[in-house]
Amino acid sequence: MSGDKRRAWADTTPLLDQKHRSSISPIYNTNRISYAAGGLLEMAYATAPPARSRSVFLGVDVGTGSARAGLFDESGKLLGSASSPIQIWKEGDCIEQSSTDIWHAICAAVDSACSLANVDGEEVKGVGFAATCSLVAVDADGSPVSVSWNGDSRRNIIVWMDHRAVKQAEKINARNSPVLQYCGGAVSPEMQPPKLLWVKENLQESWSMVFRWMDLSDWLSYRATGDDTRSLCTTVCKWTYLGHAHMQQMNEKGFQDMEACGWDDEFWEEIGLGDLIDGHHAKIGRSVAVPGHPLGSGLTPAAAKELGLVPGTPVGTSLIDAHAGGVGVMESVPESVSEAKENEEEAICHRMVLVCGTSTCHMAVSRNKLFIPGVWGPFWSAMVPEFWLTEGGQSATGALLDYIIENHVASRSLANRAASRHVSLFELLNGTLESMMHERNSPFVAALTEDIHVLPDFHGNRSPIADPKSKGIICGMTLDSSEKQLALLYLATVQGIAYGTRHIVEHCNAHGHKIDTLLACGGLAKNPLFLQQHADIIGCPIILPRENESVLLGAAILGAVAAKRYSSLIEAMKAMNAAGLVIHPSKDPKVKKYHDAKYLIFRELYEQQVSQRSIMAQALA
Repeated sequence: MSGDKRRAWADTTPLLDQKHRSSISPIYNTNRISYAAGGLLEMAYATAPPARSRSVFLGVDVGTGSARAGLFDESGKLLGSASSPIQIWKEGDCIEQSSTDIWHAICAAVDSACSLANVDGEEVKGVGFAATCSLVAVDADGSPVSVSWNGDSRRNIIVWMDHRAVKQAEKINARNSPVLQYCGGAVSPEMQPPKLLWVKENLQESWSMVFRWMDLSDWLSYRATGDDTRSLCTTVCKWTYLGHAHMQQMNEKGFQDMEACGWDDEFWEEIGLGDLIDGHHAKIGRSVAVPGHPLGSGLTPAAAKELGLVPGTPVGTSLIDAHAGGVGVMESVPESVSEAKENEEEAICHRMVLVCGTSTCHMAVSRNKLFIPGVWGPFWSAMVPEFWLTEGGQSATGALLDYIIENHVASRSLANRAASRHVSLFELLNGTLESMMHERNSPFVAALTEDIHVLPDFHGNRSPIADPKSKGIICGMTLDSSEKQLALLYLATVQGIAYGTRHIVEHCNAHGHKIDTLLACGGLAKNPLFLQQHADIIGCPIILPRENESVLLGAAILGAVAAKRYSSLIEAMKAMNAAGLVIHPSKDPKVKKYHDAKYLIFRELYEQQVSQRSIMAQALA
C-alpha cells in the first residue's frame, strides 16, 4: 500500500475488488446472473412459505474478502445465503484484518440470510463456523492486540496469505524437527509458527500482551460460545499439532473434548517460542476436539442476541474454510460412481476435492498415513475423523486470474463491455476464445495458446515443490495489447493453474494415493472453461456438488453434528452431500497429446528458474 500507513478505516483499498464479492442469494427458484469471480452464480428468491416445524442448520464462512452465512435443511438443501464485505489492509507482504470487523460482518450476513430465507432464529438448531487459516491475537479480556507495524489495534489478524514470515519459516525448517515430517517436510510462511516467531521478533509489546493466539475459525467459535477448545483441523494443519497422539484415546473413549497432548514442546523451545508452552499451552490450546464436537453450552446469550438466534443453540468445533469445502463435497458422488466401488471406505480414498477460490486447496484422505515431500500432511482426523488428510495447494489461483485481467491494458474496455451486456468478464473472455477458435480454424480451444506458457507461481509454490520464493513466469508475450490477446493470456493462466494441479495429483499418486476422481467447489468451479481445462489436463472426471455453496454446507454440517441430528460427521456428509453436474475429460487423443506437450514445458519453466537463480546468486557472491 502506498502513501501514509495510517490510512483511514474506510479509505483502505480492499485486496479483492468489491465487484468480485458475492451478495445476498436466497435459494428457492433460481435465475442465472453473471458472477465476476468465476462464471455463473445461481441467484434465487425466497417464494416458499416457511415451515415452522423444520430444523435448519447455519453455516458461517469467513473468506478473504467477505463473511457469508448459509441456511440448510436436513438434506443439505440451501435455503438462503447472504454475504457482507470485510476490511483488509495490504502493505507489501503484510496483509491484515480485524476480528471486530469480521464479527460485525458475520452478524449482518446471518441477519440478512435469515430474513431473506424466511427462517426464524428458533428454527436454527445448530451452527458451524469455517474461516481462512488466519492468525488472531487477543488479550485476557478478548480485546484485539495489534499485529501491525503501525500499532493499530483493530488490525489483530495476520491473514493466511501474508508472507512476512518467510525468513522465520526458513529458520524453523533449518532445525529439521521431527514434527516437520507431518507437514510435507517444511513449514510454510502461511502456517502459524513462522508468523508467531515474526511477531515475537518484531512486535515485542504486542507479544507480551497476547493472552490467546487462535486460528480465525477457532476464534469465531470461541466468540460465539466462550469455549476456547481448538479444532483438530486448525491445530494439526497449521500449528504442527500431532493429532494422532489422540488415536488410542479416541479408540477407548470416543470423540470428545480432549486435553491437548499432541504439542511437541521440544519443537517450540528450539525455535524460540518456548514461552507458548506455559500454562499447559494456554495461549495456543489446552484442549482440542474433532470438527463438529459441541462446544461449551452452545451460543452465549450475548452472541445469540447479536446473531438473532437462541441462547444455547449447539455450536460445532470449527473447520478451516477449505476443509469445510471438503466436508461439504467429499460425498457428493453420483450413485453410478459410488456403486462402482463397493467398499465405501476405499471409494472415498480415490477422490480429491479442489476448493477453488482466491487460492486452491487440494484435499485427499487415506486410511494409512502417507508422507509426501512438499505436500502438507499427513494430518490425522483433521477433516474426516479417523482418516489421514493430505493437503496440497496453490497460493494464488482466483487471485492470479484477477491480477492478470485487471493489470492488462484491455481490462477496462472489456469490463465496460461486460457490464453493458450484463455478463461477467469470464463469460465474455470464454466467448471470445470460442470465436477465436473458429476464426483461426484451431482444432480445439486449448490449442490457441501453443505459443503462450504460464508458470502460475506468482505467490510462490505451496505444493508440491514447497518453494515460497518461486516466481511466476509468462512466456510468449508480444506487443499485442488487444482484448483477444488478454483472452489468450487468461486461457494460458487457467491452463498453468491446471498443470499445477496435475503436478500435485501425479505427485500424490506417486507416493501412495490412488486419486482418479476430482470434486470441485468454490468460485472458480462456476467457470466452465476452468473446469473443462482441468478435466482435460488431469484426465479425470470432475464432479460438481448439487449446491454451489459447499464451504457453507460443510460449516452447517458441523452444526448438524453438534446438534446430534447425525451421529457422526461421516453420516452427516452422506445425508447432506449430493452430486450435480459431472465434467468429463475430452476423448480426443489430440487434446491429450497437446496438453502433455505443454505440461513438459510447464515443468521446464520452474527448472529454468532454479538454474537462473543459481547463476545470479553466483554472480553476486
